[in-house]
Order: sequence, then C-alpha cells, then structure tokens
Amino acid sequence: MVKKLASHVREYKKQAILTPILVMGEVILEILIPLIMAELIDKGIDGGSMPDIIRYGAALLISALIALAFGVGAGRTSAVAAAGFAKNLRGDMYDHVQEFSFSNIDKFSTASIVTRLTTDITNVQMAFQMLIRIAMRAPGMMIFALIAAFRIDSELSLVFLCVMPLLAVGLAVMIRLVHPIFNRVFKTYDRLNNVVQENLAGIRVVKSFNRQEHEIEKFGGTSTRIYKDFSKAEKIMAFINPLMQFCMYLTMLLLSWFGARAIVACGNDAALGLSTGELISLITYSMQILMSLMMISMIFVMLTMARASGERIVEILDETSDLRDPEDPVFEVKDGSVDFEDVHFSYGHAREKEVLSGINLHIKSGQTVGIIGATGSAKSSLVQMIPRLYDATAGSVKVGGVDVRKYHIESLRNQVAMVLQKNTLFSGTIAENLRWGNENATDAQMRHACELACADEFINTFEDGYETYIEQGGTNVSGGQKQRLCIARALLKKPKILILDDSTSACDMKTDAMIRKAFRKEIPDTTKIIIAQRAASVQDADQIIVMDDGHISAAGTHDELMEKSVIYREVYESQNKGGGINEQ
Repeated sequence: MVKKLASHVREYKKQAILTPILVMGEVILEILIPLIMAELIDKGIDGGSMPDIIRYGAALLISALIALAFGVGAGRTSAVAAAGFAKNLRGDMYDHVQEFSFSNIDKFSTASIVTRLTTDITNVQMAFQMLIRIAMRAPGMMIFALIAAFRIDSELSLVFLCVMPLLAVGLAVMIRLVHPIFNRVFKTYDRLNNVVQENLAGIRVVKSFNRQEHEIEKFGGTSTRIYKDFSKAEKIMAFINPLMQFCMYLTMLLLSWFGARAIVACGNDAALGLSTGELISLITYSMQILMSLMMISMIFVMLTMARASGERIVEILDETSDLRDPEDPVFEVKDGSVDFEDVHFSYGHAREKEVLSGINLHIKSGQTVGIIGATGSAKSSLVQMIPRLYDATAGSVKVGGVDVRKYHIESLRNQVAMVLQKNTLFSGTIAENLRWGNENATDAQMRHACELACADEFINTFEDGYETYIEQGGTNVSGGQKQRLCIARALLKKPKILILDDSTSACDMKTDAMIRKAFRKEIPDTTKIIIAQRAASVQDADQIIVMDDGHISAAGTHDELMEKSVIYREVYESQNKGGGINEQ
C-alpha cells in the first residue's frame, strides 16, 4: 500500500526529500544548543568569564537562528510536497474512476467514492506531511538526545531507559484500541454522504411527501454514530497526555534527585562527576526525548487513521476495468449492423442469476428496431451490450460484423450514440451541453440536430436561446425538454447506431411521432434502436422485439406480432382501448 501511494508523489519528490534533510539539520542544532548552554553556565556564569559568556552566548544565538531557518524551510517544503501529493493522488483517482466500466462502478457507491476523494485523501495528505517532517524529527531527536545524555552521564541516563518503555507500552495499547474505531468511522462517513446526496438529489420528492422529519432523523442517526465512535476514540486518546505528563514529571524527579546527589558528591566538578550545567542539559534532553516520544505517539495516531484511509484509496486504484482494449484493436466500424449470437449476461454481483439468456438477434444497418416489454424484462441490459458498457457473460455481440470486444472502445462508442433511460444534463449553457456530442459543432449543426429532436421550438422561446444556462441536473427544464436536448446531443455525434432507451417517455405522442418521422427522413442510413413502453412508439419499426424476463419472446413487424405474440397484442390493445390516437 505504501509503495502504491508513494508513486503518486512524482514531481514533488524533490520537496519530499529536502524536508527530512532540513529537519535533521534542525535536530542536530537543537541537540547542540543544550551542550553550548552547559558550557555557558559552567565556564561563563559559574566561572565568571565574560569572554566565555559572549562567545558561548553568540554561539547559542546563531545556532538558534539557524535552527529556526531550518524549521521554517522544512515547514514550507513539507507543505508543498504534501499538497502536491494530495493533488496528484486525487487527480489519479478521478482519472482511474473515469476508466471504470459500469460493473466496476456498481461495486462502489457514489458517496463512497466522494468520501475517498475528499476525507480519505485529506487524512493521507496530513499523514504524509507529518511523516516527512515530524516522523524524521522525533526519532532523530530522541536518538541524538540519548547519545548526548549518555555522553554526559551514562549512569544517570539509565533513567530514560526505565521510563521510555512505560510510555511506549501505554501508547501501543491505545493505538491498538483506536484503530478498529477509525475503520468503522470512515465506513459511517460513506453512509452519511450517501444520506446527504440522496436527500439533495431528491429534495423535491422529500418536500412533496413531507418527509423532512424522516430525513432529519436518518441524517441525525448516522451523524450520531460518527459522534459516538469519535468520542470513544478521543476518550481513549485522552489518556495520552496524562501518561506523558506522568512520565515527564517522573523523569525530572529522578534526574533532579540523583543529579543533585551526584553534584553534591563531586563538589560541582565536571571532571569528578556532574556539574550544574550538565544537569540542566540532562533535564533539557529529557524534555526532548519525552516530547519526541509524544510526537511519535501523535504520528502513530495519524498513521492509524491514514492507514484506514490509504487502504480505501488503494482499493479504488487497484480496481481494474473489466472492459479493456484488445492488443490489436479494430478502429473502424464498417456499418451499423448488430448481431447477438447466443448471448447470456448476468451482473457481477449476481452471477448465478442471468439477466439475459439465449439472445439471438440480427439487425441490418439502417433498420429501425423497436424493443418493447414489461418493466424488468432486461430491455436496457440488452442495448448496453452494443456500445460495450457491459460485456456478455457468454456468446458474442457484433457491430459491423466484428465482435465488440475486438474494437478500440473509444472508436466503438464514437459510432454508437446512446440516450440513456436516465437523462442527464450538466451545468452550463444549452450549447455547451449539445457540444458533448460534437465539441466542434457549428451553430447551424446544433440547430439542425435540435430541429430533428423537436427541441428547437422551445429553445427559441428562451430569452438567451442556445446560451440559456442549464442548472445542475437540468432542473430548470421539463422532463420532455431534457429528453429532446439529450436526443439532439446524441444526433450531433452522427453515429452509425442510435439507441433511444425509453428516451421519449416524457414527450407527448405528437412530439414522439414527429421525432420518429424526422429520423426516417434525415438519418435513413443510421441504425435506430428504440426502447419504448408505448406500442405506438415502435409500431412503424422495421422490426419489433418483444422482451420477456430476459429472453426474446417474439420478433417481427407490427402486423406479424399482432397475429403471433400474445404479449404484444395485449399491450397494444390495452393502450389503444377505446380508439386510442394513432399519430401516424
């Protein structure tokens, strides 16, 4: 995991390497300062030598200033390295998610991906900054301080070796207790983000059903679980400070007791034993050692949180798309013919249950094909095989006579325009949304596509026309208007295959008929596959496919199906009962 994450430092490697070097420089100077201080006290103050006071005082001041400069430099480089690392990691994660197939996306909730891109990366960023700075400073300070202390008085320094294990064991126990809590907290964060996302996306439904109180309770329950877990972790971590204080005071007490006895025994003569200056240095080193241990404990706490976050991030980065280009891909789609040959399909999380079974279907290039069936009959699953949004579990799907798995994915999808069942518009102008189909589309091309999709008529009623701003999710246009804009966007691709997945359901029957009439006249060479709930929407198709529980129940023209398909006949008669409107 560490190696995987470290690979994302890249161009900020220089700052990441420079930070520990600056930190070690700061540490060395901070170790030298107590030694200079001891000389100042013993030779200058106690010895009554003004030249020594000036010399050692100047050395003390210069050392402090240089240490400060090293510290400031380390702070700047560590901040740049950590922020850059987080930027790279967030960008790489986002890019990787874009490569996911639908089956990969199905493994992670949207809220979980958002949490990993925000909270988890922030935790890893903070841990990384602490790692390259404090994680180098604390052990270095502790080791050098111990060496310096043992050089002054090896017997008295044994106090450190008695106190340090006590603090280390206490910290280890606490870290072991809080790690599972942090793991649980981040999973709860996913649920919290999911609750917020669902509420905001469906706020109109919430208000129309007066379910605000229910949503508040749901949010409050999840938020309370996070509070309880964090409170539990903080209660455990609260023992760190008292433990640290106990070890610190115990060390100072033992050093003062034994040090004072040693000074009295040798008459404050450093040559015979211990001097006052050396005792002050030992006390200073004891503070440095114990503070280093304290910093190490903080590092472990941060790393404990970051470990859980890092595992979640790597889980995304290690997820490989099950839809990949072949070694020698085909880049050109010859025509819009589609062939299903004994196709079976099931979603990854439910392999034992087939969604599609034994599908055999042949569509000629330029044909208009209608697909009809009850809800849950796998109509959408069927057409998602064509642009290779999913791969067949068994059998093969061919476009232009070539298995879709042999195509360069981008080249295939450029020739297959699909208006999904759930239409999505992005924040921006109408023109910007339309240019998703063709980023180089001219104004004339956009107008023509909108005319075919019967969208031009309502766009011209807007004050700003094609520069009208679309709110996030297309909330400022109606369902029918959104569908027509999405159809126009798909037409701008000039695809060989156009798939409409129940994409005119919000349009009135007259508009629906006008769109189909425009298709027949303007794009006769494009294969058109129309999924619909209304029989009238597919009545004039060259071929109508009747889906039933994941298999093709019947196929043929309208007249043929009226004779041989009970399902189609029942649907048609129920929808046209009492002399329904035939807009043809």
